[in-house]
Amino acid sequence: MKRNLILFSIICTILFLFASVITATNNEQDAPLTGTWTCEGKGGSLGDMPFTLYLQQNDQQVDGSASSSMGDAPISSGSFKQNTLEIQIETPDSVYNLTAKLDGRKLSGTWTYGKDDKGTWEGEKTWPAGK
Repeated sequence: MKRNLILFSIICTILFLFASVITATNNEQDAPLTGTWTCEGKGGSLGDMPFTLYLQQNDQQVDGSASSSMGDAPISSGSFKQNTLEIQIETPDSVYNLTAKLDGRKLSGTWTYGKDDKGTWEGEKTWPAGK
């Protein structure tokens, strides 16, 4: 009886771990942008600048925030369509527009700020941990 209880406990633990892996894989496929992204913007009047995106994807809608040495700001609007991320971040002076293509766990694209400031950027998903 005791041996059966131990065997049952081991089987339940294995099934739970398997279900957790399947759930995490499905969430990654359904909402590949959800998570923390370590990024770097290149070019522009301030030069290269690291920043972090905290994204939450719900179907084609993307919410979240951005953080850099300049401060933190919420994403005012965001979308993910045809493997392309588009987000806007409003500041008191103007609006950042970021566009990027998703390739696995990497984003790369362009950014603009106001009329004249522009450059490229790239990011890598750092959380949840990759496969």
